[in-house]
Amino acid sequence: MADQEFETTSVRMERMCLLIIQAPTEDVDRIMSEVVKVVPLAMGSYDSNAYQSGPGVERYRPLEGAAAGPETEVRKRPGTVEVSFELPDDRQLIEQVVETIFQAHSYQEPVIRIQTILTSRSKGLDDSANPNRWWNTTGDWKKKDDRLATGAVQE
Repeated sequence: MADQEFETTSVRMERMCLLIIQAPTEDVDRIMSEVVKVVPLAMGSYDSNAYQSGPGVERYRPLEGAAAGPETEVRKRPGTVEVSFELPDDRQLIEQVVETIFQAHSYQEPVIRIQTILTSRSKGLDDSANPNRWWNTTGDWKKKDDRLATGAVQE
C-alpha cells in the first residue's frame, strides 16, 4: 500500500523523492538558492518548499586523503542542520540537483540522502471555512491587519 499512489477526498498521495542533506547552518541559504535555480521546489501555490531542522552536532574524524589531513581525534561540529525537500521521481533532474548541491556545499563529502516516498498534494478544494486553517485563526505569523488589507479575512 505505501508504495502505491492513492487519493482521498481532499488529498492525492503522489510518488516523489525526498532529498535530505546535512550542512552547516551558514551554508544552507547558498545551497538552497542554487537548488531552486534548477528546480522551483513547487507545492501547489507555493515554491521554494524545504524543511530545515534545528541545529545539531555533527561528528567525524578526517582520515588519510581528507582535505584537512588525517587526525587522531573525532571532531564535533555544532550548528549542523538537515534540510529536506521533495523532487519529482526523475533521475536526470535528481542527478542535476545532487551535482548542484555538491558544487555549492562546503564539505569534501557532503551528506546527501535520497528516499522514494509518497507525499500529499492538496486537491485545492474550497476549505475557506475550515477553522483549523492558519488564515482562519489568530495563531499565524501574519498580523490580522495585514490579512484584512489583502482581503484574506473579512469582518
